[in-house]
Amino acid sequence: MPDRTFTPDEANAALTEVRPLVERMVAARELLIDAQRRQAELVARVASNGGGLAPPDVAAVAAEVQEAGAELVAVLEELERLGVQVKDIDRGLVDFPCEHRGRIVLLCWELGEDEIAYWHGADEGFAGRKPLPLD
Repeated sequence: MPDRTFTPDEANAALTEVRPLVERMVAARELLIDAQRRQAELVARVASNGGGLAPPDVAAVAAEVQEAGAELVAVLEELERLGVQVKDIDRGLVDFPCEHRGRIVLLCWELGEDEIAYWHGADEGFAGRKPLPLD
């Protein structure tokens, strides 16, 4: 049983706080992936001959990786604190646990959607989304 459950109205009201967090999550993930790619390229250059690399370049990219990773962790922790389940960091897909007829279902929302308009069983996932209202 999750620590918190939401009604559809409560979940939609929570979007005022959740939406900007999910936007930050997706942006931090994109920054992290980019910084990690650049870091891997630098590591490959160092492994080959290290030519043309200045230590500040390596340190700057390492700092970007650290910063983006810390931002991503902070946002994930805040979403968890709110009771929101993150399902896909890259897409901005989150679920809000909801008790319906004595069982937990998930109200499903993806970044870019205006409101929470879908739900699915806890074992169904995104492919099992059904339109609200709950039946």
